[in-house]
Amino acid sequence: MSPKIARFGGVVAAGLAVTLTLAGCAGSSKDNSAGGDVTEIKIGFMGDLTGENSAIVIPPRDGAKMAIKEYNDKNPKVKITLVEYDSQGKPDQATPLVQKAISTDKIAALIGPAFSGESKAVGAILEQGKIPSISASATNPGLAKNGWTYWHRVVANDDDQGPGIADFLVKAKSPKKAFVLSDDQEYSVGLADAMEKEFKAKGVTVQRDKFSKDASDYSSTVSKVKAANPDVIAFGGYYAQGGRLLKQLRDGGVTATFATGDGSLDAQLVSGAGAKAAEGAVIGCPCKIPFGEAEGALKTFKDNFKTATGNDPAIYATEGYDAATAFIKAVEAGNTTGEKINEFLKTVSFDGISKPIKFKANGEPEANEIFVYEVKNGAIALLGSADEAKLS
Repeated sequence: MSPKIARFGGVVAAGLAVTLTLAGCAGSSKDNSAGGDVTEIKIGFMGDLTGENSAIVIPPRDGAKMAIKEYNDKNPKVKITLVEYDSQGKPDQATPLVQKAISTDKIAALIGPAFSGESKAVGAILEQGKIPSISASATNPGLAKNGWTYWHRVVANDDDQGPGIADFLVKAKSPKKAFVLSDDQEYSVGLADAMEKEFKAKGVTVQRDKFSKDASDYSSTVSKVKAANPDVIAFGGYYAQGGRLLKQLRDGGVTATFATGDGSLDAQLVSGAGAKAAEGAVIGCPCKIPFGEAEGALKTFKDNFKTATGNDPAIYATEGYDAATAFIKAVEAGNTTGEKINEFLKTVSFDGISKPIKFKANGEPEANEIFVYEVKNGAIALLGSADEAKLS
């Protein structure tokens, strides 16, 4: 999935009155309503919160909210406010929202954007504004190649995810022929490219097709796949398209193993395809969701998340929590402007819930493990890391 950029910060010292301007200090203000001076620091969260792929974005949003609430409950004098921006995952909506976040709301940092296309669209704006960003879910490899110094993510990119999925399928199914599919979204094309490249590197014959993300009838694609008679099918895309595609493939008599990536790691892949059609589908993700039993910090997170939201943690919930925690640690260390927070992120290192959190110079995470899931009896189950997982 996909992230993007950030800008502006504010110069704040407890007990001092501060006048906020875009050029000088964004992200903090004074609030005397609670009695005594309270410094407020605004952190944005941007992603698809109401659109067709919102199930991927709401869990990391909820994880971030939980982390910030835990911080605020213990720090009454320096308050962090999470400001939400519903881009619906659309680049053309993300752009004006980022401009508003910087110039009007004066955020000091941004969690997101959630998807790669919107991240690509707003990265330069965030960079110019000196707003540090951490995406919990954007995975397009090109995002780390723009020279942005304020951009970060806490997930492995598709150059890790795509090969991880393809290598797992090669190990599990020994395919001679693969058919790689995508729609026309930035994330979908990027992940499909990475899977295709890895299949070819492993000596697998590959055919490829692409369709519009807004299409509802995939009969042309289904006919091509059926004629090719592949051993495995790999789809780079989100569950909204993936569920429809999988249903139509099965209805069309295509029985090959179907695999996809993190954008489809949601129960709506199963409901969109139907439980029978989805059975046995393989899903890769640079995320570890605490399905079933959990231990240690992961169990604590799972229990607290359930209490806070009424739901079990889903995709990227832990990454949203960890992204917020990185910003929280910056604030706890006395950094309240975008520039100061960004400097802190260069050296931040801690054991996150999702993985150890530490950033490379280009904003990529140091940890890049890929996990494999499978649809079993109508539900998604974790099989383990791509290096160790085995199909049932």
